[in-house]
Amino acid sequence: AWISRNRRLWKDPEATIASSTAFLYAASVMILVRRLARAS
Repeated sequence: AWISRNRRLWKDPEATIASSTAFLYAASVMILVRRLARAS
């Protein structure tokens, strides 16, 4: 479900693996921040 919220990853318009990896890390950080915000 989280990958559909981050549609840039799902459609994968990026040409390089490095940029796709960077967007994956950014999406993971967003998920982590949301979980931490809910926990506190």
